[in-house]
Amino acid sequence: MPKNIQTKPATLFKILSDPTRLRLLNLLGGGETCVCDLTDTLRVVQPKVSRHLAQLKRARLVEARRDGKWIHYRWAKQGDPLVRHVLLGMRQWMANDEKMKSERRRRNQVCCQTNARKIIEKNK
Repeated sequence: MPKNIQTKPATLFKILSDPTRLRLLNLLGGGETCVCDLTDTLRVVQPKVSRHLAQLKRARLVEARRDGKWIHYRWAKQGDPLVRHVLLGMRQWMANDEKMKSERRRRNQVCCQTNARKIIEKNK
């Protein structure tokens, strides 16, 4: 997969054509999120989530930050006007789609439970 999607619009659309990657981007639209929160929210196994996040990262659609044993992902800032325009339209669609809204609500519930678990583990 090309490292620079600016020169390959077809690659951008191919990456965005996968439902799991769309669901991940939807959840990351609410802010930086830990992989464990994404797996719990989507009810998908961690290797599958990590594989899709790696593809989004290679396409420079998301960025990652490590915090101890946890990795947090967020949307990447986009310099390419085409990518910005496509992602803006996608975010508008996600904001109005009932299934996407439902997953964002579930993410907010999951994050609270996971954050409490992380605090307990750090204090051990």
